[in-house]
Amino acid sequence: MSGEAEAHPSADAAARRAAEAAARQSYGKLVALLAARTGDIARAEDALSLAFAAALAEWPKSGPPETPDAWLLAVARRRLIDETRSRQVRSLAGDHLRLLAQEIEDAMQDAMEDVTDADIPDRRLALMFACAHPAMEARIRAPLILQTILGFDAAAIASAFLVSPATMSQRLVRAKAKIAAAKIPFRLPDTPELAGRLDAVLEAIYSTFALGWADASGGDARLGNMAGEGIWLGELVAALMPNEPETLGLLALMLHAQARRPARRSEAGDYVPLAAQDPAQWDAALIDRAEALLYRAGAMGRPGRYQLEAAVQSVHAARRISGKTDWLAIEHLYDALWIVTASPVVALNRAAALAQTRGPAQALAALDDLAQDARMAAYQPYWAARADLCARSGNIVAAVAAYQRAIGLESDPAVRRFLQAQQARLPPA
Repeated sequence: MSGEAEAHPSADAAARRAAEAAARQSYGKLVALLAARTGDIARAEDALSLAFAAALAEWPKSGPPETPDAWLLAVARRRLIDETRSRQVRSLAGDHLRLLAQEIEDAMQDAMEDVTDADIPDRRLALMFACAHPAMEARIRAPLILQTILGFDAAAIASAFLVSPATMSQRLVRAKAKIAAAKIPFRLPDTPELAGRLDAVLEAIYSTFALGWADASGGDARLGNMAGEGIWLGELVAALMPNEPETLGLLALMLHAQARRPARRSEAGDYVPLAAQDPAQWDAALIDRAEALLYRAGAMGRPGRYQLEAAVQSVHAARRISGKTDWLAIEHLYDALWIVTASPVVALNRAAALAQTRGPAQALAALDDLAQDARMAAYQPYWAARADLCARSGNIVAAVAAYQRAIGLESDPAVRRFLQAQQARLPPA
C-alpha cells in the first residue's frame, strides 16, 4: 500500500484541473499584481511559474485550497522575497535592496493573513496598458499582451504570428527588459494619454481575435482558440472601462463576427461566403448582445473605428430579420471608416459595397485606385474581389488571372477549393 503522502491518481487529476482552472482564469491577474510590485514582468512570471509547480506537487497530497489564487499569490511572493534576499547577498548588500526586501516581506505578511480570492485586486488592465506603452515597438505589443495576460509561451505565440520561436522569444525578453529598465508604470494612463494607449490595447485585442477568426474550421493548432481569447480580453476591458465607447464597439464587433462562425463552413467542411450563409445558423444570442453593446456605445456620442465596423456587421445581421442587406447603408459606413482609418482593407470592403450599389464597373475603378498600394499584391481578398468583379464585367481573361493569383495566395484549403470552383464556373474566354 502506498504511504499517506503519496497522491491518489484521482487526487492528482483533481489538482491538475484546479491548477489549470486557476491558470486560465487568474494567470494574468496574478502576474499583473506581482509585476506591479516589482516593476519586472519577467520576474513576476518566473515566480508564478514556480508557484504553479509547487501547486502541482502539493495539491495532490493536501487537496486544492479553497482559495487557489491566494495560495498561488502567497507562494509566488515568497519566491520573490527569496530571490531579492539572494540578490542582496550576491551584491554585498546595498540599503536599497534591503529596503525592497523588507517592503515586500511586510506587504506579504499583511496580504497572506486571511486572504480570499475575492480580496485580490485586478490589475490586468494596468498591465495591458504597460505592454501597450508608446515606448514599446508596435509589432511586439499584441504578442506581449498575449504572453503576460494569457500565459501563452513564446513558441505558441511565434507560430500564430508567423515568426520563428527564437525570434519571438528574443523580442519578448527585450520588451520585458525595456519595461523594467524604463520603469514603465503599471497603471491606467491619465486622460491626455488614454486615447493613444487605449487604441494600442484594442488593436492588440482585435489582432488576437482576427488570428483565431482566420481559422474558421478551428483545425489549425497554431491558432487554437485565439478568437475566444480575443473576446475574453474584450470582455475584460469593457468591464473595467465601461464608459469608453470604443471598448464596447470592439466587443460588439467581435461578438457579431463570432455569431456567424457556425455558418462559415458547410457540413462537408466547404467554405460558405457571407452572402450565401443561412442566417438561421447565426447565433441569435450573440447578435442580440452585440446590438445592445453597440447601442450603449452609440448613446455616448463618441463614434470611432470599432463602433463603425460593428455597425457594418449590424447591417449584415439585420438580414436574419429583413431577408435582405442594406448595401447603401454599408457603403456610407465604409465612407466614414475610410475617413477615420484610411485603411486599404476598408477601401477594399467599400469597393465590394459599391459593386452592389453602383455596379461592378465603379467597384473595379475603386480597386484600380487601390492597386497602387503595394500591400495589395500579396493580399488574397483583393485578388478574389478583383476576380469576381472582372467576371461580372465580362472580362474573363482578367478574371482567370485574378483567380489564379488569389488561389496561389490562399492557405485555407476550404477557401482555396471555393475559389477554384468559382474559376471553373467562368465561361470560356
